[in-house]
Amino acid sequence: MTTRQVIKRTIKMVFLILAAPLYLLFLGLAAITQEDSTFQGFSQALSLIPSKIGTYLRAAFYRLACPDTSDDISVGFLTLLSHRDTTIKRGVYIGPQCNIGKCTIGENTLVGSGVHILSGSRQHAFDDIDRPIQEQGGHFEKIHIGDDCWLGNGAVVLAPIGNQAIVAAGTVVSKPVREGEVVAGNPARLIRNRLETASATEPTSDPVEAR
Repeated sequence: MTTRQVIKRTIKMVFLILAAPLYLLFLGLAAITQEDSTFQGFSQALSLIPSKIGTYLRAAFYRLACPDTSDDISVGFLTLLSHRDTTIKRGVYIGPQCNIGKCTIGENTLVGSGVHILSGSRQHAFDDIDRPIQEQGGHFEKIHIGDDCWLGNGAVVLAPIGNQAIVAAGTVVSKPVREGEVVAGNPARLIRNRLETASATEPTSDPVEAR
């Protein structure tokens, strides 16, 4: 481990210690209130802290509060998490002004600025026209986003995304995106598959040498 890595690890440990009382306060309040509402309040407060201090403190708090979440993450200024049942893996970068719903974000995935990851497409039922929509309830789904993906600025995600996929800026993902796919538009449409393109461009072996 290099000196820089040791220093960075030490800083993260310090912020984990600093975040511990905040996490204990959250647990106490969540025990007597609605957990996700309390979590949202803490997320809103943490989102307002600027600079590296805010980045490290958010990473530490989410490491403690969210299941299977790493502290080796970067969550940008004014980015809000709405559900405690959110998992953020190692190496994830989330830009500023994002709204992150109930999801899993795989390792080394990049999430641009202003991205909205919603908790599925069935959050609000609306079949009964005699009742207000807000009284009809709905279903929250934990959306899975794979490893090594890139979600461009302003994308809206309502469906799972496979490993190594790319979602162009401003794209609305309402149906699953397969591994390696590059999608763009509203609704998202397939541009190409990175993995298939890579396979097609790989040099083939000389048949003479293969004998």
